[in-house]
Amino acid sequence: MPGFLAARLAKAAVVILAIVVCNFLLIHAAPGDPASVIAGQSGAADERFLAQLREQFGLDRPLHVQLWIYLKGVLTLDLGFSHRQQLPVWTLIQARLPATLLLTGTAFVFAIVTGVTLGALAARRVGRWADSLITVIALTFYATPLFWIGLMLVLVFSVWLEWLPSFGMSSVGVELHGMAVVLDVAQHLLLPALTLGLFYLAVYARLTRATMLEVADQDFVKTARAKGVPEGRVLRAHVLRNAMLPVITFAGIQAGQLVGGAILVETVFAWPGIGRLAFDALLARDYAVLLGVFFCTSVMVVAFNLVTDLLYAVVDPRVEAVG
Repeated sequence: MPGFLAARLAKAAVVILAIVVCNFLLIHAAPGDPASVIAGQSGAADERFLAQLREQFGLDRPLHVQLWIYLKGVLTLDLGFSHRQQLPVWTLIQARLPATLLLTGTAFVFAIVTGVTLGALAARRVGRWADSLITVIALTFYATPLFWIGLMLVLVFSVWLEWLPSFGMSSVGVELHGMAVVLDVAQHLLLPALTLGLFYLAVYARLTRATMLEVADQDFVKTARAKGVPEGRVLRAHVLRNAMLPVITFAGIQAGQLVGGAILVETVFAWPGIGRLAFDALLARDYAVLLGVFFCTSVMVVAFNLVTDLLYAVVDPRVEAVG
């Protein structure tokens, strides 16, 4: 296991380095001059002021020099300075990252727990009305755009029923303490987490159903039934456990994609996470913030995939033996 971890960490470092370089080159290949945007925001656009801005932010240096300076900063978690927010990028990300992790973590747990449960229920009652109902619901959520689901949830639960808040992470102008703060955040979290999780719930439900039906036809399952093992134990210990490997693989990939989907959800619900931060930085051409957000999401995606590899050994010890 130590050798396995060392090899995976080395590969992860190479992947992150390659992503950082590619993101830097792609951002700087985009048309437009960031100095002109900064000058426009400050109300001055003469050539002398533009030259000062380019010198201040290092935009007057060759591209390879800018890349080398940025890579040295990344190694020390110095992700640059935001000209729009007038704060270090790492400070901005630290302030917004907990909100994104709360949103994506809640949506991920909801999606995988509910999706696997519904998929297992559909596989156990294959061909019956419950299977058909779960299949229709899963396909509906899978085919519906995230922003439309979010808008409909706001319309129903916030506008019509007035049960839940429609935007933000906490109530504005209200002083709360203790459990009241937790309940207030939970109320604001419910609609964004549902919006983000319903799409992935559909994927996990369909995948769990398909893999369980495939595993149920294997010889070792038939042998367990022939030995008189109770059906519930056969489904839990033999069918579901072996069917979880493809689900874990897909969950590791989707966990990283949740951050990308959170950009749209955070914009719709005005959720103060790094997705909303990246959207605002894109409009303002704040390249340092964009690169910082890309770097953090890349690290999270690689970390999720490493955790997925470790979970393989927990679900199926044969994977560890082969590794």
